[in-house]
Amino acid sequence: MSVAATGVDRIAAAFASHGKRAALMPYLMGGYPDVGTSVEAGLAAASAGADLIELGIPFSDPLADGPVIHAAATAALAAGATPHGVLQVCERIAAEVPVVLMVYVNVVMTTGAEAFALRAAAAGASGLIVPDLPHDEAAEVRAACDSEGLALVPLVAPTSTPERIEEIGASARGFVYTVSLTGTTGERTELPPGLPETVARVRDSASVPVAVGFGISTREQASAVAEVADGVIVGSRLVRAIGEDGPAAAGELVGELAEALR
Repeated sequence: MSVAATGVDRIAAAFASHGKRAALMPYLMGGYPDVGTSVEAGLAAASAGADLIELGIPFSDPLADGPVIHAAATAALAAGATPHGVLQVCERIAAEVPVVLMVYVNVVMTTGAEAFALRAAAAGASGLIVPDLPHDEAAEVRAACDSEGLALVPLVAPTSTPERIEEIGASARGFVYTVSLTGTTGERTELPPGLPETVARVRDSASVPVAVGFGISTREQASAVAEVADGVIVGSRLVRAIGEDGPAAAGELVGELAEALR
């Protein structure tokens, strides 16, 4: 990697050259079950074939997250995880693979948008996903990210109107996070039948890659998503595996998913 590469550049490179049908982006909860383990899990995931990593900063009221990730955030906070500590995790993992921070808006605005973007960039982050930041209110955070070369990655839901999808696509940085279903994160037994159409609508409006998350947990589901999207995001299944079996489980599961995408 060039020293001068920005976070936006790293994300673009990760989507452009991964040797799979779609880029693989595992989600990890920073500081879960502790800081050291989350670093080990991230490095194991990177070695096993992750192209990018979505790293969650634990928050007490994670509205977008289902029970597995919510419980992981609660456990991480109880173990003493802080945004500063998770940025240290980011720094370790970002040396190997681009890291996109998943952070709730209260955490960003408590620090200040410019200060948070500066700290994130200094820790090697490539971008931010702020799930509870409305598109109409994102200008300040987007400008702060732009000034530090970070991508403010927007989210699109199946319920987003065509007009809103067009607005989001026009201002998207890095990639568009396409939520596969209405509701919170979590493992599902099957993918929603309308997913290909949702992805197609987003792709028509965006000049950046389209990645899909929420509800993807198996090799078969990841493979199906790779048929229609540029990126596959897997979270709850991985977080659960790390909680049950430790950081080595991250490498095993990511390796299986990466193989399914080749």
